[in-house]
Amino acid sequence: MPFQEAQTGLMAVLGDRLSRSKSDLDQHGRSETHFPLTPPEAVAYPETTAEVAAILQTCAAARCPVVGWGAGTSLEGHGLAVQGGIAVDFSRMDRVLEIRPEDMVAVVQPGVTREALNHELRATGLFFPVDPGANATLGGMAATRASGTTAVRYGTMAENVLALEVVLASGAVIRTGSGARKASNGYDLTRLLIGSEGTLGLITELTLKLQGQPEAVAAATCAFPAMGDAVDCVIATIQAGLPMARIEFVDGPTVAAVNAYAGADFPVMPHLLVEFHGSQSSVAADARFFGELVSDMNGQAFRWAEKAEDRNALWQMRHHAYWAILASRKGARAIVTDMCVPISRLAEAVEITAQDIAAAGLEGPILGHVGDGNFHAILLIDPDDAQEKARAKHIADTMAERALAFGGTITGEHGVGMGKLHMMAAEHGPAWGVMADLKAALDPLNILNPGKVVRRANSG
Repeated sequence: MPFQEAQTGLMAVLGDRLSRSKSDLDQHGRSETHFPLTPPEAVAYPETTAEVAAILQTCAAARCPVVGWGAGTSLEGHGLAVQGGIAVDFSRMDRVLEIRPEDMVAVVQPGVTREALNHELRATGLFFPVDPGANATLGGMAATRASGTTAVRYGTMAENVLALEVVLASGAVIRTGSGARKASNGYDLTRLLIGSEGTLGLITELTLKLQGQPEAVAAATCAFPAMGDAVDCVIATIQAGLPMARIEFVDGPTVAAVNAYAGADFPVMPHLLVEFHGSQSSVAADARFFGELVSDMNGQAFRWAEKAEDRNALWQMRHHAYWAILASRKGARAIVTDMCVPISRLAEAVEITAQDIAAAGLEGPILGHVGDGNFHAILLIDPDDAQEKARAKHIADTMAERALAFGGTITGEHGVGMGKLHMMAAEHGPAWGVMADLKAALDPLNILNPGKVVRRANSG
């Protein structure tokens, strides 16, 4: 067996930092969503790039699968060892290596979380803007091309990573990109590796673009009588050129779940949650203009907040949403799916999805980062009810198919993992085969996170 062949060499590299305890294996075999427990055969805890390289050299010699592991917050089974092998846990590679305020750049190891980095940056007047909601590791966020609530203004990980250090399947260490803000030479390997979900290499260092802390921040929530009104307000806000830092949508069932979970008193109606960053005068002007748009679109229950504690109170509806929705049905698991469409088709996509969920007899609150056309359905299921699970998966596939029909994509931020693998051919056609060719070139033995992103038989 491949792992048994690799075990002696791995122990020589890691000693007692190669764990086979049941608790460790189970922890690294769990998913945030509906996927079954899929533990690896061992968990490796490297502390240096050299150790990661030695791990991959050893595993390549034994043809032992290797899966990278950050905080385990991904939603499509990205980190599950579906073909056995080892999980490489980067929690001990968690140092902020360098902060260069004059260049607005930070260099970090992959196990640093976004909250930890922003804590380190407090005294510099800078911050790292990508916020997927969970306190994910930056290595995992790059591997899955994470985005989140602030992407409408600051972009995704693809726009905020300048350079990487990566260990390839052979154990070779490469560096991609630089500290410069742009380059015009060769293939863009940094962008290739961002979003590759650990199938092309393991990230061991990241150079990140930072942003200046805004002088003023204002947030608001507002309710709408109908889902279409709320989404139309998003479209009008974008078309007006208002520079939102965040613009989020939650539907009525999400609001009801948050009220029950957090003791809040928001009207049980669709809501928008917005935030503006800038100078005192620009934020005030943007807020006034947005208020006028809300009024024109039948909005009500308008609440503004400028103090940090007041903004946090308003944002609790979005930040608590996933756990509140899970808690709304005892014992439920979730099939959490997302789609991203052109803004012009957003209202239609949201409304038809809600109708499909209702027709299937499922509970599936809808929320999302609608400022960039991305929204999610949290489809609640009884994990022991095969028919209910099948109906939910059908809804998820229907959402993906509709996204493609509307000129969008099957996933705007959750990634492929295992959950969206079967939809890749429909979106990419022959280009999916090109991805498999790239995978074969960089990982000819197919040891890096096999069974994800591309379909490819084991080499032998």
